[in-house]
Amino acid sequence: MTDRWDPAAFKIRVDEVLRRFVAQEADLFSAIDPLLGPVAEQLEAAVADGKRLRAAFCYWGWRAVGQPDSDALVRAAASMELVHAAAVVHDDLIDDSPLRHGRPTAHIALRTAVPAHPGADGTARSLAMLVGDLLMSLAGQLFATCGLPAAYLARARPLWSLLARELIAGECLEILRTGTGPDTTASLKVIRYKTAKYTVEQPLLIGGALAGAGERLREGYSAYGLPLGEAFQLRDDLLGLFGEPKRTGKANADDVRGHRPTALLAETWRLARHDDRERLGTLLGRRDLGAEGLDAVREVMRRLGAPDRIEDMIGARVAEALDALHGLHMPAPAAGALTALAHSAAVRLS
Repeated sequence: MTDRWDPAAFKIRVDEVLRRFVAQEADLFSAIDPLLGPVAEQLEAAVADGKRLRAAFCYWGWRAVGQPDSDALVRAAASMELVHAAAVVHDDLIDDSPLRHGRPTAHIALRTAVPAHPGADGTARSLAMLVGDLLMSLAGQLFATCGLPAAYLARARPLWSLLARELIAGECLEILRTGTGPDTTASLKVIRYKTAKYTVEQPLLIGGALAGAGERLREGYSAYGLPLGEAFQLRDDLLGLFGEPKRTGKANADDVRGHRPTALLAETWRLARHDDRERLGTLLGRRDLGAEGLDAVREVMRRLGAPDRIEDMIGARVAEALDALHGLHMPAPAAGALTALAHSAAVRLS
């Protein structure tokens, strides 16, 4: 790979690593018993799509130290995408989301694979949970067997424990905050631990640790990665409600029906007066919410300026991330790539 950042070429490399690795593991898994075939299919489906941003941040966390491109490093970076795939399967299960990338989520797809099984819904959900568990295990396996020297891998190993702890803490916080009184500060904490850290900061730090990054650069990775990761999720929240499902590949009523603790809902509640709060109170958390109710929520949000407020929060965090980046000494290709990745993460349509 040349020093010029080519996201499409990088995605092809990561996709190929994931396709080969997961296909082999799926074959080994389904060889245990033919009944496991549908579960093995969901392993492969879970990694079939994605922008590969997490792999890219890990890759440039390595390159910014001055280390060269290598296939072993791409394999290590690809393991970040398996962490993401695991988190997505679990998140969709927890939120009971029906769609991801325009296709049925794992627990929905598995429901059709066990139609005659007693308690088919519960069975499918249990199987999906185990798909997510196996994907997280495979992430560690791919990382450990990537081909980099053992001494390099040892430097990054403690960060894996931190990644898992904080990601699960974020998921737990979202569950515990769901349906409670909207609070922007609490929502931003959920965002930080559930998404921001494992999307940008931790992949950068893992790539840097593999490469032997110094303390100053590691601090810079966090100063860049945390606000950018928050901007990524704030954009996701906007797209989740106002985006076009054909582009996002997800159902856009999930956050409202689930009364999830998003910053968008929290800011709407903060800006709302009594009448609007009463109206929202009749709509949030309704599992039978239809298009008319969803439009009513959007109307209140737009009238109060909540989406604009979230846009301002996104812009401020991207600016903070880029300021931190520009204060770091790193090779020009790495600085250019991380600048481009900041815009890719925060300014997108899906």
